[in-house]
Amino acid sequence: MKILVVGNGGREHTLAWKLANDSTKPEIFCTPGNAGTAALGTNLSYSATDIDGIKQWCIENQPGLVVIGPEAPLCAGMADVLEAEGFRVFGPNQAAAELEGSKQFAKEIMKAGGVPTSAYEAFTDPDLACEYVQKRGVPIVIKADGLAAGKGVTVAETVEQAEAAIRDALDGNAFGEAGNRVVIEDFLVGEEASILALIDGDHVVMLASSQDHKRIFEKDKGPNTGGMGAYSPASIITESVLEKIKTEVYDRTLAELKKRGIVFKGVLYAGLMIEKGRPSVVEFNCRFGDPETQVVLARWDGDMLPAINAVIDGTLSDDLIQWKPEHSVCVVMVAGGYPGDYAKGNEIQNLDKANAVDDTMVFHAGTALSKDQIVTAGGRVLGITSLGKDLPDALSKAYIAVETISFTGAFYRNDIAHRELRRLEND
Repeated sequence: MKILVVGNGGREHTLAWKLANDSTKPEIFCTPGNAGTAALGTNLSYSATDIDGIKQWCIENQPGLVVIGPEAPLCAGMADVLEAEGFRVFGPNQAAAELEGSKQFAKEIMKAGGVPTSAYEAFTDPDLACEYVQKRGVPIVIKADGLAAGKGVTVAETVEQAEAAIRDALDGNAFGEAGNRVVIEDFLVGEEASILALIDGDHVVMLASSQDHKRIFEKDKGPNTGGMGAYSPASIITESVLEKIKTEVYDRTLAELKKRGIVFKGVLYAGLMIEKGRPSVVEFNCRFGDPETQVVLARWDGDMLPAINAVIDGTLSDDLIQWKPEHSVCVVMVAGGYPGDYAKGNEIQNLDKANAVDDTMVFHAGTALSKDQIVTAGGRVLGITSLGKDLPDALSKAYIAVETISFTGAFYRNDIAHRELRRLEND
């Protein structure tokens, strides 16, 4: 069977890797893919948002499955277009993807459905938005309403920072159309965690827990990024917390969507804040997270295709997924200057040596092939992912592999899983 994976990041390389290792041995195509996916199958030249081009390729090549990785094509309706042509698609339709496409819509769904989240207001007028901040106080969170590639969020610790973020979005066009409206939310106290869940329209199956590291610098300092690393499982997600997430977050969200005639099929990512055993939703994403995908799929035991097919067919059940007992860690290597301006085209060395480290896989994110070299082509370049008998073992392997790799300007955090390590020390 032919499988087409749409996208070119670390998430898509991980999905392609997991699918390529399925026992049915499907033929893998990626568009546009990266240097990592090129080693698993065939890269195509269509951008991830070229809906017409991808549709035409599917008509001519008849893939048995299309897996849409990024949010932009999902929010643009790629799943709707391909399903209308009769193709099996993993990824929500445009109406369901609005959970990520509009922060305001997601907040409306949560408020109406009784999903625990922070208080909020949405604004298009910068003066009114600034007045709201002054009344509400700081810290406070400013979000571009639309898709901003993980960079449209400012956690403002002063009124001046909040007002600058508001005016950058609404007056300065910092995020284009995505920033034509801002959502201002109360700051949630607690510790972040991530849950990915497969949904077939009716049934919810939650995947292994993980924790992402959003800030660029160690000790969670500096601006937000798309993610600097992750680990799984996250012990802050206890069984009781997991049950609350299932009933209070997923079940209520799904029920509210159904009330509005919206069917969600695919993966729904809940970015959560956990405080004293109580989960609150920070954000929803309508696709696999990155780098959460790397650590979660590394622990997925066995084939993934049966679960994907069950999502499409409406026959999802918990017994389709098993987890390895090992812990997993992903350390993201980025280009110098990220999440601001950064250079591209620098040769990446020693990838084979890094991949040779026990229980380690180097997932490509911002890479490309240039003649016979693998070079940097994005801000987040690689996600070095390792399994271990426990968290310290997985971390040790991952950092050994990271230190093996070199490219000009390479940067990474040395404190991935620092909160979990502190918990282990205190136990």
